[in-house]
Amino acid sequence: MEILWMLIVGGIIGWLAGLITGRDVPGGIIGNIIAGFIGSWLGGLILGIWGPVVGGFAIIPAIIGAIILVLIVSFVLRKMGQKNNHGHHAK
Repeated sequence: MEILWMLIVGGIIGWLAGLITGRDVPGGIIGNIIAGFIGSWLGGLILGIWGPVVGGFAIIPAIIGAIILVLIVSFVLRKMGQKNNHGHHAK
C-alpha cells in the first residue's frame, strides 16, 4: 500500500509542476509520476528536506524540483524538435 501512496503523491507532484509551468509532462500519468519522483530527488538535493512530508516526499522541495525538471525537459524537447525540423521553429 505504501508504494501505491508514493506513486499517487509522485504523480500529483508531477501534475502540479506541469500545471504551474503551463507545460504538459510527456508520458501522461507515468510521466507525471516519474517527474514527481525525480523532482523530489532534485528538490531534496538543491533545497534539502523540510516542510510537510507526505508519502515519503518533502512536498515543497519536491514540487520546486519537479518544476525545474519539467522546464529542463520541455526546453530539451523543444531544442530536439527544432533539430528534427531542419531549422524550422516547432510550435
